[in-house]
Amino acid sequence: MSPTPGHGPGQAATPGTRPALLLSMGPGMAERLLAPRHHARLAALARTDPRLVAHDLTAPAPAVAAALATAEVLLTCWDAPPLTGRVLERAPRLRAVVHAAGSVKEHITPACWERGIAVSSAAGANALPVAEYTLAAILLANKRVLHAARRYRSLRTAHDWHRELAAAGNYHRTVGVIGASRTGRRVIELLRPFDLRVLLHDPYVDAADAGRLGARAVPLDELCAASGVVSVHAPALPATRHLLGAAQLALLPDGATLVNTARGSLVDEAALVTELRGGRISAVLDVTEPELPHPASPLYDLPNVLLTPHVAGSLGGELHRLADHALDELERYTRGLPFAEPVRAADLGHSA
Repeated sequence: MSPTPGHGPGQAATPGTRPALLLSMGPGMAERLLAPRHHARLAALARTDPRLVAHDLTAPAPAVAAALATAEVLLTCWDAPPLTGRVLERAPRLRAVVHAAGSVKEHITPACWERGIAVSSAAGANALPVAEYTLAAILLANKRVLHAARRYRSLRTAHDWHRELAAAGNYHRTVGVIGASRTGRRVIELLRPFDLRVLLHDPYVDAADAGRLGARAVPLDELCAASGVVSVHAPALPATRHLLGAAQLALLPDGATLVNTARGSLVDEAALVTELRGGRISAVLDVTEPELPHPASPLYDLPNVLLTPHVAGSLGGELHRLADHALDELERYTRGLPFAEPVRAADLGHSA
């Protein structure tokens, strides 16, 4: 009988053992991810060479190939090479992959599930800084800070700001959250202390579940029409491509702000640029399509756009939270326990 995806023989190690482990991630990533205290803990939990990091598993260097052949666990992060069937042939002892980042879709292949390899992700830990960025964006958007700063720079004189910003503020405003993902749920949680109404659109969340989260479930068009700020947290799937198209963007009230920290493909960028050029709405965009906008993209220069280079997620010292989470999962594995944050193949069809 074939093992159930995510629950095969790689679910847990023999308790008390120090499994052989190989680091596998993009160049320079290990140095940013792992502080000295992480190296000390890693050495206590596993047998590994912290200086050996696999950037390429398709044509690995001899030292990497030797380590892969004996590895029981891979500790991965961003830009980890894909674990194809051919790569797994070189890793006969591999039982688990601990990913110190969010989505595993770029490197966990069907061959991994077929082998019954256990997979863990730090998506929950990475959701925290994204939600914090989003909270800041929502509060500043409702205060119309981007507009006020631009006008202040232009006027450079006394002005009746109370009159100009009469419609601004965070009291009893409505915020629309698209997607009850880990980040979306955390955003709703962070919004609780504020006097805001929160709407939620997610096809997998019913009215009762939304109420328990602290939001009211509504259809997408209703959310767009009623929200002063719309924040996007849905996964990038074929079904969610251009989820916010021209029709939905046209429903946003005058003065509304779109916040996107999820994926650029969720928004029809051409339709968004048309709305932004008209000056009717604003946008806070940490992600775009393509990921790096063309140098001539109007998003760089439109005065009603705050464009950031995909920095909402873990950055700088926040990477250490991901490392802490990954090592917690590794410790669970060495104690013979299941992962606290497992990834299952069945979940990938509706998750990031």
